[in-house]
Amino acid sequence: MRQSPDSKSLRKGRHSESQRVYLVTSVTDDRQPYFASLLPARILIRQFMDCEQAGYAKTQAFVVMPDHFHWLMQLGERESLSSVVQRVKSCTTRTLRSEGYACVWQQSFHDHAVRQEEDVKRLARYVVANPQGATARLL
Repeated sequence: MRQSPDSKSLRKGRHSESQRVYLVTSVTDDRQPYFASLLPARILIRQFMDCEQAGYAKTQAFVVMPDHFHWLMQLGERESLSSVVQRVKSCTTRTLRSEGYACVWQQSFHDHAVRQEEDVKRLARYVVANPQGATARLL
C-alpha cells in the first residue's frame, strides 16, 4: 500500500460534530476495482444500511464506484466520523475476506464537513452523478 509520508499527520486532530452532514470518500488500495463486482458492492452497501440502523449515521446519498465510494451522511450522536468510517471499512473487509476477496482500503479517507450555507441537494446530485462523470472521462 502506497502512502504519502504526511498522510498520518492529516488525521491528527480530526474533529467531527454529531448531527453534522459530511461527504466521505474512501478509495481501495492501489485503486483495485473490487466493487465492479456485484457481491462486494452489495456488502459495502449493507454496511451503510447497518450504520443507519444502528443510529451511527443517516445516509443522504451514496455511490459505489469500482475503486471508491462517496457517502453523503449525517453523523449520529454516539460515534465520531472516524469510528463510523472505520466500522464501514473494517466490516466490509472482514466480510469480503470471508468470501475469498482480498479487499484492502487505503488507510485514510477524505471528508468534507458540509457548511450550513452549502446546499445538501447539490452535493447529493454530485454524488449520484459521479458515475456519469467517470463514464465521460473514459470517452
